Amino acid sequence: MAIATTLKSYLDKHSVSFDTVEHPHTDSSIDSAKSAHIPPHQMAKAVVLQDGAGFIVAVLPSSNRLNLGWVNEELERDLVLATENELQSLFTDCETGAVPALSVAYGLRVIWDDQLKHASDVYIEAGDHEHLIHLSGKDFRHLMEKLPHSVISAGKEYSRWVYE
Repeated sequence: MAIATTLKSYLDKHSVSFDTVEHPHTDSSIDSAKSAHIPPHQMAKAVVLQDGAGFIVAVLPSSNRLNLGWVNEELERDLVLATENELQSLFTDCETGAVPALSVAYGLRVIWDDQLKHASDVYIEAGDHEHLIHLSGKDFRHLMEKLPHSVISAGKEYSRWVYE
């Protein structure tokens, strides 16, 4: 598949330059980063959340863990993880689990982690488990600038310390 049609149309509409990075099949964003030989903190993973008010996608560095409490506090919601079936219905032109961080292209609300603000380059899932989209950090920030953002994740070591 390479790039999901919806995502490609969104990038073209916003005149964003990008290239694709092919890598062996992986099942997680951190594995995609490792497989593609890119720094995990530059790989933006998307976590789909939902509550009675609808869906929202949290975007964070793949090297981090989402802190659902921080997201709920920031948005004043009671979000939980979306199910795999819900992902399939939201991202019809993507393989299950290969959720693009630019989920605004799919009409979804997004909150993104401030830790992505300083990345010189950002990589996101392209819609399958073998391709990434590479954007300049500047273009990524431009696409995300009007969306809510905060610190919503932490490195695994910090998360373990806080919760164990």
